[in-house]
Amino acid sequence: MPILVHLHYPGPVNRVEPQRLGDEPNPRDSRRWQELLDGLDVIELTDTFIERVASIAGYDSSPLPTSEIERTGRMAFTAMLQGLRAGGLPNFVPVANDVGTSRARAGIPITSLMSAIRLDYNVLWEALTSASFPSDAELLVRHTWIVLRTVDEYAAQTQRAYMAERDRMLREESSALQGRIANLFQDPRSTDTDRVDAIAAELGIPPRAPLLVIGAAGDDIPPLRVYISETERSGTPVYTHYLGDALIAFMRRADLEGSHATELDPGILALRVGLVGSDDGLRGLRAAANIARDLARTITRADTAAVTWSRGWARLARAGLEESRKGLLIDVEDALASCGDSERIRLEECVRSYLKTGSIGRTADELFCHRNTVSNRLHRFAKITGVDPTIPEQSARLVVGWS
Repeated sequence: MPILVHLHYPGPVNRVEPQRLGDEPNPRDSRRWQELLDGLDVIELTDTFIERVASIAGYDSSPLPTSEIERTGRMAFTAMLQGLRAGGLPNFVPVANDVGTSRARAGIPITSLMSAIRLDYNVLWEALTSASFPSDAELLVRHTWIVLRTVDEYAAQTQRAYMAERDRMLREESSALQGRIANLFQDPRSTDTDRVDAIAAELGIPPRAPLLVIGAAGDDIPPLRVYISETERSGTPVYTHYLGDALIAFMRRADLEGSHATELDPGILALRVGLVGSDDGLRGLRAAANIARDLARTITRADTAAVTWSRGWARLARAGLEESRKGLLIDVEDALASCGDSERIRLEECVRSYLKTGSIGRTADELFCHRNTVSNRLHRFAKITGVDPTIPEQSARLVVGWS
């Protein structure tokens, strides 16, 4: 009459050690233990496993054919029976690597895989107890930890293979994705409609969806990396690419109806980055990325927030003129040098405020002086330098030069 002993496999765990379920195996157990193992049929064990594994989520609609599950099932039970005979599995079991790798590639969740291995234990234990007699009860108890350890070793090796393969898959995906993103920045054909549509489909971004494009350089890159991580954790995909020494990040813009900075995430506005939008989606990404990079390069120690196009256009204009070696305000600086220090400070302070506010009244309020005083200082500045701050065409030089 078979003995029925039901034990639940707790695994996978980090190495099952002998438990005080009874005396440990002794030499007199060996013969009867081998007889019990000889009575187990790998094909029957596999058939039972296949019948039950179909009820596990992930295996019920698995892309793996039944023949593959049957093949690895036979190999797994063969390996575990050998482990039960030897008191444990070797450090590397080929079928564990096979199963872990193939299940990862098939997209079976790790929880489903571990449930299937738990099923291996149940099938094994039921077969052992069914082949046993009442007189074998103590022997089974003494060998319980061997069964647990053997299945646990198989589970641990399978899990390691699974996770290693998942890491490889993620690296492959990331590498392929980075290649597609690089095409958007480097390939002149990346603005072709058909090509953009194809890349957009792979990235999961509608081709015309407005984008937020961010650039960071130097010590400002790590804070941007943190922001990217936090944003992705919230469920918003962010794509990155290095453009020279600058890190470019782009994502679908949330404010689909506009591009005003006030509508953007305060978190990104607080970073020292270049920030622009691409209203033309991926087609305009290359141009927007170049601007974001250039804005990031204009950031100085005095900056404590993002530099948007509206804040930074004058900086870019100045940088372009400096590169061409054209002195933008040489004549103005020379003219102001003829003033005393206190007068020069008052005149510059007045003109800078007026350029920012565009209003004599608001400038007077900001400087705590009379409107007539502001008008007189603006007139005096124009007379000395030949540049009238109240005339837009002339004041543009001051805006760019002092940016």
